[in-house]
Amino acid sequence: MSDTTHSTPRLGARLIAEAFGTFVLVSAVLGTALFASSNTGYLGVALALGLSVVVGAYAVGHISGGHFNPAVTLGAAIAGRLPWRDVVPYWVVQIIGGAIASSIIYLIAAGGPNGFLQAAQAKGFASTGYGTRSPGGFDLASVFLIETVLTAVFLFVILGVTAPGSPTAGFAPLVIGFTLVVIHLVAIPVSNSSVNPARSIASAIYGGPVALGQLWVFIVAPLLGAAIAGLTWKPLFARARALVPIS
Repeated sequence: MSDTTHSTPRLGARLIAEAFGTFVLVSAVLGTALFASSNTGYLGVALALGLSVVVGAYAVGHISGGHFNPAVTLGAAIAGRLPWRDVVPYWVVQIIGGAIASSIIYLIAAGGPNGFLQAAQAKGFASTGYGTRSPGGFDLASVFLIETVLTAVFLFVILGVTAPGSPTAGFAPLVIGFTLVVIHLVAIPVSNSSVNPARSIASAIYGGPVALGQLWVFIVAPLLGAAIAGLTWKPLFARARALVPIS
């Protein structure tokens, strides 16, 4: 996620980049969860997601800022890193990119062994969820809390590593990607890990009525976490950073 004080590509190019990056992210997480997780476990899914963000950010992050996530877009706007007029267009293309990805995964699954697609849909098509749809059986309160807190942590990392003058800005995609790996290793057993409304919407499309009925949690909680981080990053970290002496 880049600083908007520099020259910015035209909106159309940025929207294409956001759709592409979200497509890569959702393809990675759903593809790994549905086709490979029986061999790789949670670690494989977490690594696939983190690496997809690294790849997407290095490929097109210089064009759009590399959000690939409506929560990141909201946090960036609140923190003053993105014009508010761009928020809704970013959200729209992120959701579209994720939906295209899950639709392609659905078509691939339809060509699997007998019963593969039906079994995947019966389990929610890798959807996020609580209660019976939580991998560990966690309730609504636990899922809402972890999604809110971990999204806030994610945004704090993003806002810090991409801050103007940050000495680690060139490593931002790596830092952000590895942060997502850690977040998903913590959250997959609880909520199947979202911290990204576009990812949850994409899987819920094919996850059935339960997934769709629980989807609100994975829209509201990540956006709330992002808003908390966007509102508090400057008073908590930017001011402290300004007080650090330059050696």
